[in-house]
Amino acid sequence: MRVKVLSRNPDDYVRETKLDLQRVPRNYDPILHPFEVPREYTRALNATKLERVFAKPFLSSLDGHRDGVNCMAKHPKSLSTVLSGACDGEVKIWNLTKRQCIRTIQAHEGFVRGMCARFCGTSFFTVGDDKTVKQWKMESPEYGEEEEPIHTILGKTVYTGIDHHWKDAVFATCGHQVDIWDEQRTSPMCSLTWGFDSISSVKFNPVETYLLGSCASDRNIVLYDMRKSTPLKKVILNMRTNTICWNPMEAFIFTAANEDYNLYTFDMRYLESPVMVHMDHVSAVLDVDYSPTGKEFVSASFDKSVRIFPVNKGHSREVYHTKRMQHVITVKWTSDNKYILCGSDEMNIRLWKANASEKLGVLTPREKAAMNYNQKLKQKFQYHPKIRRIAQHRHLPKSIFCQIKEQRIMREARRRKELNRRKHSKPGSVPIVSERKKHIVAVVK
Repeated sequence: MRVKVLSRNPDDYVRETKLDLQRVPRNYDPILHPFEVPREYTRALNATKLERVFAKPFLSSLDGHRDGVNCMAKHPKSLSTVLSGACDGEVKIWNLTKRQCIRTIQAHEGFVRGMCARFCGTSFFTVGDDKTVKQWKMESPEYGEEEEPIHTILGKTVYTGIDHHWKDAVFATCGHQVDIWDEQRTSPMCSLTWGFDSISSVKFNPVETYLLGSCASDRNIVLYDMRKSTPLKKVILNMRTNTICWNPMEAFIFTAANEDYNLYTFDMRYLESPVMVHMDHVSAVLDVDYSPTGKEFVSASFDKSVRIFPVNKGHSREVYHTKRMQHVITVKWTSDNKYILCGSDEMNIRLWKANASEKLGVLTPREKAAMNYNQKLKQKFQYHPKIRRIAQHRHLPKSIFCQIKEQRIMREARRRKELNRRKHSKPGSVPIVSERKKHIVAVVK
């Protein structure tokens, strides 16, 4: 039997002295050694494909409510605690780590319209259809002790929303008007009103804590200063705004969720036109909440989907939906920037990852380094057609897909009609109105 052996010349790889550099055999075939950019492009393409392969955002469903989930509130001190209120007047406190309900309270008769936690996390407030504001302890009652609210305030009209001050023992409710309350008193410190329609939502500014904003059913967004007894200014839009949310990092920026399927990010110093119009939903936007970084926000819509928008972009980077999820009424972004919670009509609260392809759990240093490297590569090549197509591709329910197509045709028809009208009219008689200014009716100061 003949055996072929590898024969190497020791002069090619053995060092003559210890001070010499170790010789490394190298294949100089140019196909095996492309330049850095083609190599990085291939890696970026693979990283983008793998990101879509591992995009599994849905984590779990918290079920236990017997009616649609109408509102939610985050615990200011505990990441694992979240509160939810339903349309049958029931309030539940959830432990997200165990993914189970730890306490149930029959808080109101009729809908729980709004809820908020106190800034210290010891208690929370709820308002309902029974015209009451109730304050509850965060801890469960002792053995043998009855489940009773700490305080109950009976109002004259139905309260539709509530929000607590970020630093003081003060909270605001809205309904027929905006009322500012001291926790120790049973009558409001001051009442603010501008117009005669019902106000659906009120929110305190987390940075400039004396500022608050509200939105009413007469299409207004009104800004107030607690130090004055009169409102500051208001902006009137084409359609009704359901709720607003302040940016936790930039004091002047807030985002409004509107009935015309869009979200509008405003700078409160210049309300004549929004900073950005976010257009992707195909039905009324019902709720919005910012991430703790202030760079993104999440929106809940009547079209049975949840979308994540970057603040400076007009289109969403992510859309979440499931077969069973119905109209999404409320949404919250957790304080650790990792998860999103949404409550919908069919009695479930769903827990999602904020970054769909993120790996949960402890990462090794090598995994972290590889992840950061891939992230930078994706950023570097994000505008290349192939990579952009893969990164932006999403599967949508047929109803949403068809509505998007229909709205695109309608938008195009409107644009074409406007161009034709301008072409066949006297120069200057049909003005060019930007997309941002189209939706603003007036600003009143």
